[in-house]
Parts: sequence; C-alpha cells; structure tokens
Amino acid sequence: MILSFSFLQYLVLALPPLLLFFIILLKKNKSNNKKLPLPPGPRGLPIIGNLHQLDSLNFHFQLWNLSKIYGPIFSLRFGIKKAIIISTPKMAQKILNDHDLAVCTRAPTLSQKRISYNAMDMNFSPYNDYWREIRKIAAIHFFSAKKVSSFSHVRKSEVKQMIQKISSHISSSKVTNLSEIIMSVASCTISRIAFGRIYDEDGAENSIFHNLLVQGQAMFLTFFFSDYIPFMGWIDKLTGPLARLDKTINSFDAFFQQVLDEHLDPNRIKDQTQQDDIVDTLLQLRDQGSLSIDLTDEHIKASMMDLLIGSTDTSVAASVWLMTGLMKNPTAMKKVQDEIRNLCGNKDFIDEVDIQKLEYLKAVIKETLRFYPPAPLIPRETMKSIIIDGYEIPAKTIVYVNVWAIHRDPEAWKDPHEFNPDRFLNKDIEFKGRDFELIPFGAGRRVCPGMPQGIATLELITANLLNSFDWEAPLGMTREDIDEEGLQGLARHKKNHLCLVAKNRT
Repeated sequence: MILSFSFLQYLVLALPPLLLFFIILLKKNKSNNKKLPLPPGPRGLPIIGNLHQLDSLNFHFQLWNLSKIYGPIFSLRFGIKKAIIISTPKMAQKILNDHDLAVCTRAPTLSQKRISYNAMDMNFSPYNDYWREIRKIAAIHFFSAKKVSSFSHVRKSEVKQMIQKISSHISSSKVTNLSEIIMSVASCTISRIAFGRIYDEDGAENSIFHNLLVQGQAMFLTFFFSDYIPFMGWIDKLTGPLARLDKTINSFDAFFQQVLDEHLDPNRIKDQTQQDDIVDTLLQLRDQGSLSIDLTDEHIKASMMDLLIGSTDTSVAASVWLMTGLMKNPTAMKKVQDEIRNLCGNKDFIDEVDIQKLEYLKAVIKETLRFYPPAPLIPRETMKSIIIDGYEIPAKTIVYVNVWAIHRDPEAWKDPHEFNPDRFLNKDIEFKGRDFELIPFGAGRRVCPGMPQGIATLELITANLLNSFDWEAPLGMTREDIDEEGLQGLARHKKNHLCLVAKNRT
C-alpha cells in the first residue's frame, strides 16, 4: 500500500543517486516510441511519481476522486512502477473478464511476499503452475460446498457461545463491543476448522489470532522503498521497517510451527468424533504423494497464513459493517428482524437451513458488500502488454480495480451513496464475479475461493445477532453518532469499535 509521509524526510539522503537515475530514465523514455499512449493521469514528480499525492488510509477514495477528473481508466506512477486504475463496471469487465488471462497475476509487496513464505500461498502467488495446483487443492479440500457444510457444527457451536456471552452482558447491563465479539467468533471458528483447536481462550484482545492479525495489518500498510524505488531500499533497513517485518514474520512462523508440531506429534490425542482439520488434510496429501508439487512445511505454513488472515478478516469486517449499516438505517433493521422472527418463529437459534429462506437478510448482506466492500481495491499485474479503449498497458503494470468506486457508480446504481437493501429485492444480481457492478470478492481466475466459507460465517453470525437481540446505541449516543470510518488493509475494518447495547428481543 502507498504511504505519503514515510519517505519524504529521507529523500535528501539519496539526492545524488536520484539525479543520476532521473537522467537515465529520461533517456530511456525518449528512446521508447510507443504506438499507443498510456491512459491519462495526474503529473508526478521525478523518481517518486505520484507517491507524494496518496496515502494508505483513504487510498480507494482518493483514486475515486481522481477518476472523476481523468476518467474510468487512468494511470499513475508509484516510483518506477506504472499503474492503472479501473473505476467502472464496464472497465472492470474488460480487465477481469476480457483480459483475465493477461491480468490474473499478482506482484506482492515486500511485506506480503515475506509473510507468505516467498509468495507460496494462494493469495499472493503469481499466476503459474504452482498457483493453479494450490488453488485446486483449496477449491476441493478447503472450500467445496461439501467441505464448508461439514464444518457447520463448528460455526453453530461458536455462534451459540456468542449469544450466551451477549446475554450475560444484558444481565450485567454491560455495553457489548461487537467488534471484539465478532472477531472472537470468527477466529475461534477458523481456528477449529483449520488447526483443529481454539487458540483464543483469553478473548479477542489478548488472543494469539488478534495479535497476529494486528501485526500483519501493520506490516501490510507499511511503506517500503524497496517496492517502488528499489535503489533506495537501504533506507528500509536504516529506518526500522525491515526489523519490524522480521519480528512479525518470526511471530507468525512460531505460531505456525506450533500448529505443525502438534499435528506431527505421534502421541497426539484426537477425539474419534472430530473430523480432520485443514492442516490434517494438507499433511495427508503430502504423505500420499499424489500432488504435482512437493508440499514442504513452508508451503503448509503459507496456506495457514491465508486461512488465518483471509478467512478471518473478511468475515469480521463484513459482519461489523452489516450491523453498522443497520444501526444507521432503522427501517432496514426492523424489516430484517421482522423477516427472521416471522419466518423462523420463536426459535432460539437460526440454523443455516433457516437462512436459505431469508430473502431480506440476503439483500442486507449484498447491500453491505456493496456499500462497505471488505476489500475496496483488487490488485493485479499485467503479464503482457494489452490494449484497452485505445490505450496500451505495458507488461508489469500494476492494476487496481477500485471496487469501492464501482459499487458507487451512478450509472450502475440508483442513489449509490444510500444504504438501501431494498434495491436487491426481485433483482437478479449476485456477488460471485459474474455481475461486474458487484464484485466484493473479485472476478475471473482469481475470484476469492473462500467466499462460501466467509458467507456462511457472515450469515450465521448476523442472523443470530438480529434474531436474539434488539440493539440500541450506548447511553449518550444516537444512531447518527455511529461513525463509518474505516481502516485500509487486506480487509477494510471499521476504525472505531462498534459498541452497542443489547436488549432481549421483544
């Protein structure tokens, strides 16, 4: 991600090599006679390009504002790297569908690459034979409909504990921190599914998962000169980011090694009724030797990293945003609660089977994913030169599909800046990557394979929060006081915790 403040103070240290590099770059540009131009975009400074004009906290919003000036496809320069920004459904379809094969790779940043064991995971791996094999493993053994369904008892168990915890808050007149509660539910769920047991006994704020997620998010948001101005990479070492990255990597690796050691322990005691978790499955696949790749411990750890961060982050962010949207829109809140309680009767718990008949809840989820997309930007990189609308996009160009802008495109959506689930009633539009006006999980070859698991968790958490309790703003606050500030990261979380007062349903 791009930061605007972390390198300017060090720029003076590198002025001589910068000037030399600028001279070389000018000569190269003069000798490079392209037949077609890049898309238009704001002028940048020598060497750093547009880095000084952008920051990570509101990156998607800044890109949306620039698209109003330069159009649905425009270009930027991040140091020595060219980038294009896509801001409408029509352009997204051209990139993610028409040119999918040419734009289906990733160029991970330094932090992403190192945390993912040199991009051995599925999220950050470049498009190649290895990525296709690891994606196939995930699709069959992690996220197939059968596999997701087989873990329904885990989701049910954790959500039931969530209800009990919130009920205890009512008894003690305690404000419920929904951000923490939902983080705990999601992390415990993925911990049991992926690793076979819970590592979050002490609660969300003190949990292993929470601390790892916080460390990971901090590193993903850190600016590294090495990513954009490689010959200035020595500053990363001088000013401390590399040391912090090493510390974060060591924390992740220590946890993953603990999980592996437990699974490889010949004396491990496993409940006979307990099904294999995902680490069990990976180790079995390795022992069978039936894969086209040799799964090392690092490959398995990289997959664990994907599951820990990817599966937890999105479900948590979307659940908190859904409750935020409903709190700020009491009409929609009443509609969805009436639907759940009328169709499901006086049930104390809403099962996954019940959820299939809740049309308005599904509309609320779609509107949440539209209005508060968990991942506002889809990053890609071109593998070869492509031509779009008379512009030539060279190979190795960064591509950002601005999901946030697409979801608020006035040509695709009526009143796009209003949270209104009714827009999805009697409207045949899904978020699975085929309708390009709604692409919270991406599209094309790299559409998020964990979508079924994430949606199942999101549905079960929110259906039961809405069925079991009525919700009010804390004393001294109104619904209007609930903010909608977000934090940029792999998933866009609510900046300030969502704290509400739960009441027994009336």
